[in-house]
Amino acid sequence: KHHDTGGAMSKLRFHITMSLDGFVAGPDQSEQDPLGKRGEELHQWLLPLAAFREAHGDEGGEVNASTPVVEGWWENVGAFVMGRNMFGGGRGPWGESPWQGWWGDDPPFRRPVFVLTHHAREPLELQGTTFHFVTDGIESALEQSRDAAGGKDVSIAGGADVAQQYLAAGLVDEMAIAIVPLWLGGGTRLFENLGDAAIQLRQV
Repeated sequence: KHHDTGGAMSKLRFHITMSLDGFVAGPDQSEQDPLGKRGEELHQWLLPLAAFREAHGDEGGEVNASTPVVEGWWENVGAFVMGRNMFGGGRGPWGESPWQGWWGDDPPFRRPVFVLTHHAREPLELQGTTFHFVTDGIESALEQSRDAAGGKDVSIAGGADVAQQYLAAGLVDEMAIAIVPLWLGGGTRLFENLGDAAIQLRQV
């Protein structure tokens, strides 16, 4: 389904990598191991790709069958939504001189990012990316990101819990799931905590 944005078809979408046994992060996640045990292995297929390296400010890399898939992730995206954990900085109030998150001075987003949090904070402007902190829930974050996207799509940057909240609310239009030949045996599943959401899917 699409949402009315003055005639433009702005979709809410996300892409995520999943293990063959259904996990998007490994077991025992911690600050040292944000993707859990062996969770980093989920993204091994991405790291050599020129399309991925370029988005993160690196040169070189491979062009292969995965290239158009990864290029498609950023196509027509005008803004991002992410969770507090994905931004970084632990739990609780932000404190006097809050951490700038995992992303360094030059984040790969180059578009406005709306961070879901329970704790207010002034927007953080970095090179090419401004993080806005939203304390009044997922629908407000979606509305603000749609406005910022100017008719383009909004992408959920992560993590799984934020994707689950939008799925359970029936607000996701499109998802791209990359299945990797990896057995994690435990961790975080994407398709959990969805209540009795009657989600109708079709392959595109």
